Amino acid sequence: MSLPKPKFLAKIETIFEGVIFSSRWIQAPIYGALMIAAGAYAWKSIEELIHILSDFSKLSEAQIMVGLLSLVDISMVANLVNMVVVGGYVTFVSNIDFNDNKDRPDWLDHINGNSLKTKLAGSLASISAIHLLKSFINITGAANVVMTDNQARVILWQSIIHGVFLASMILFAWSERIQRHEKH
Repeated sequence: MSLPKPKFLAKIETIFEGVIFSSRWIQAPIYGALMIAAGAYAWKSIEELIHILSDFSKLSEAQIMVGLLSLVDISMVANLVNMVVVGGYVTFVSNIDFNDNKDRPDWLDHINGNSLKTKLAGSLASISAIHLLKSFINITGAANVVMTDNQARVILWQSIIHGVFLASMILFAWSERIQRHEKH
């Protein structure tokens, strides 16, 4: 049989728990900083597009492809940041009132920490695949197709990193599926 808590201890506990719960707002400036960084990255995409268009007639097919892959890469990183900001805010800080906006992302209806990790791992695997492809095109698109030791090392490490991202994504997806299956 447990003894009842004294009122002053219950009051201290309530205040302390309120402070702990309110501490989730510490993450809000982090999400704000990510939004500002995404804006700067959007500017980078415009610079890349201007670079491609200004030298278009002088660029080889491989250089144009690398430029386009850079734009795809920027887009995927921006999507990743958006997922982190929106998904993280909704999951860990507060709900967003969309006022029945039709543009509300569907994935927010079933987002949780595990599904967010799976989506982020998938995005990271896609981004690493783009980087690997860009490196390969840069190497094979050159006049001499013989790879240097340094280029081979870069490709090897990018392949290993990409494999780790793929394995992580598969493990996160498998883990989420198991947890979802146990709930139903």
